[in-house]
Amino acid sequence: MRCSLLARLAAPLLAAVLIASVAPARAADTYDIQAILPLTGQAAFIGKGDVNALNAIQALINKQGGIAGRPINFVVQDDQSQPAVAVQLLTRVLTTHVPLVIGSTLTGICNAMAPLVKDGPVELCFSPSFKAPPDGFAFSAGVGTPDLMRAAMRFLIGRGYHRVAMITSTDATGQEAEQTATSVLALPENKALTVVDSEHFGIADISVTAQMARIKAANPDVLVAWTTGNPFGTVLHGASDAGLGVPIFTTNGNMSFDQLKQYAQIMPKELLFPGLPSLTPDQLPNGPLKRAVDTFRSAFTSTGIQPGAGENQVWDLTLIMLDGLRKLGLNATPAQLRDYALNLKGYTGIYGPFDFAANPGRGVGIDGVIVQRWDPVKSTFVAVSRPGGAPMR
Repeated sequence: MRCSLLARLAAPLLAAVLIASVAPARAADTYDIQAILPLTGQAAFIGKGDVNALNAIQALINKQGGIAGRPINFVVQDDQSQPAVAVQLLTRVLTTHVPLVIGSTLTGICNAMAPLVKDGPVELCFSPSFKAPPDGFAFSAGVGTPDLMRAAMRFLIGRGYHRVAMITSTDATGQEAEQTATSVLALPENKALTVVDSEHFGIADISVTAQMARIKAANPDVLVAWTTGNPFGTVLHGASDAGLGVPIFTTNGNMSFDQLKQYAQIMPKELLFPGLPSLTPDQLPNGPLKRAVDTFRSAFTSTGIQPGAGENQVWDLTLIMLDGLRKLGLNATPAQLRDYALNLKGYTGIYGPFDFAANPGRGVGIDGVIVQRWDPVKSTFVAVSRPGGAPMR
């Protein structure tokens, strides 16, 4: 029960590619929004969270009357966690001249997609490591990696740590993280930190035994492990097998309840994240941020889903763009939709106040970071810093 457009998109190239509409059925007058996300492959667990968020947003918007009286319908296509597949899918979507496309969620995939949308449509990438080109049509969701790293280092210094070991994957996410960490650690504010060892591994590697042996020998105070999805599980296995008894600090891309519960037997002494305000709502003061978080979390109440990183990264940007379509109309051009977001004032989402002038391409910065630790006993996150990363006293 799909329109001819979706049938064309599902033609030869997509014969082996899963296509999933968020809604089980689609009325003839729905307004379809194409999404390209990893439903299989390395980043499938993140893609699952992304789709959860689109489900909740679709239900919320349609309950409010849709856009211009038409229910919205997200049509999700599987990029298989592969840049080449995402580019092929996006190329076909571009022939329909839509103002907005959702996805993807890995840095390398977003980097591959961005050149195709240099003249539109608006593209929402859900990787904090993706650097949206200036004056372009691509946006990046959540706090960027430089601010995530700055908050992480601020926390580590506040904790009294000095010796840092790093392990990063060799994909685009890991490479960008290593380059960013080098720049952030060179800042005067981080002169108390020394990198005692820096290791690398491939995302297809099934063991990091040698890397963990070298890390352990370097005697670090903390390990910064910047990779997402299945490769992060490889790191945790390696650290556990090596008997590495130090805290591990990783990207908030791994803040997935389902994922972390699977790692119960290989949890480190302490697992830390440059975290998300919505994951510790009871520790937020009353105000616009808490109200935004309460709205976000209530959207998942009836589903039984605990929203994690994937759900968070999708939420704000998608709602901003849908609000733009409401105000501009469904015939809005990509340029009008982009400019609506860039000129947005007074909007507070689940990361905090948005300011695209101060934080180009994403709207939020370091104050949207609250360092959190995973509590494996209660299967929940606990805030251990104030906004910006300074440890709680």
